[in-house]
Amino acid sequence: MATSGDPPSASMVLVPAGSEVADVNQLTREKYVKDDKIGEGTYAIVYRAHVRATGQPVAIKKIKISSQSEGISMDSLREIKHLQELRHQNIVNLLDVFVGKSHNIHAVLEFLAGDLEGIIKDTSCVYGSGDIKSWMAMSLRGLWWCHRNFVLHRDIKPNNLLYTMSGILKIADFGLARSFADPHANMTHQVVTRWYRPPELFYGAKHYGAAIDIFSMGAVFAELVLRAPYLPGSTDLAQLEVIVTALGQPSEQNWPGVTKLPQYCVTNDAMPPEVDLQGMKRQFQSMSMSGLQLLHGMLRLDPRKRVTARDALESEWFREEPMPTKPHDLPGKKGKEEQEKVGQDLKRRAGYDDVLNGDELIADRGKNVARRLDFGGM
Repeated sequence: MATSGDPPSASMVLVPAGSEVADVNQLTREKYVKDDKIGEGTYAIVYRAHVRATGQPVAIKKIKISSQSEGISMDSLREIKHLQELRHQNIVNLLDVFVGKSHNIHAVLEFLAGDLEGIIKDTSCVYGSGDIKSWMAMSLRGLWWCHRNFVLHRDIKPNNLLYTMSGILKIADFGLARSFADPHANMTHQVVTRWYRPPELFYGAKHYGAAIDIFSMGAVFAELVLRAPYLPGSTDLAQLEVIVTALGQPSEQNWPGVTKLPQYCVTNDAMPPEVDLQGMKRQFQSMSMSGLQLLHGMLRLDPRKRVTARDALESEWFREEPMPTKPHDLPGKKGKEEQEKVGQDLKRRAGYDDVLNGDELIADRGKNVARRLDFGGM
């Protein structure tokens, strides 16, 4: 577990000017050898690489300069800034930053083997509740560290939860992250990939906190159990209808003040009440009561009623049998195909999917997802 006193692990050299700075940048650049390209997109190229002295595998993300006038995107700079500040075993480790010969910024990241999206969709992969507990515990520990350091991730989803060759899960892609130390600062509601976006953002909330990441992680939790996306909407309005159908219609009764949000609307005239534990049990029949209590606490409509990451980690669910699987025993392929998938993920502009925040790409996801799930007799 990292502490606030941990030394920084990344050297940030953004201006290759002056002999001293240029020398440091050159030394940093020469530490690594690029092996092969594993992903290329509009905003970045990702290479499989290694440390010259030790052979340790790493990934190098070459961030493209969009034009002479625009330079590096703010999303990319934001991602580098937060990864330098957040040092934790369950957050992807930024090892170095250097400027290449063509003045592109190169971010050197620890080598990652795959992501949770790949595991969920892999029809040959059988996993159980102990595995889900392990993934959720590691995800929540990383999220707890973000929130403890006043950082909102704002794009939690399965393909931003990556794992190492030894099975350690890491939160990645901090392109939409921002600090929330000032509770009165206005923030954009146009964040978080649609299927994992909490209702307050659809209603145009300008002030929000860590609860938005908790809702997203709850949606990931549900997806791991169902092996299918839990709240898949094709448009923003359809997404709200999906949320209301699964969790209930937000109202003054279950969420005081919600009708004052600028884009509040009623999507179901029947005004179904907020789902309770029995309603959750009907949706997740295989889960124990403590697991349902945790999931329900993460997916409350009113963000003020959602559990915190720390509360979630103290859930009884993590202490009942079967216990969380040891990371090195977790399922998940760690071969070249999965590494290339990670390369494809990393090439994206930070905080975005390849096309319009994933609207087109994710519309058909879920039709052919794997549904094999072994709960070990639970």
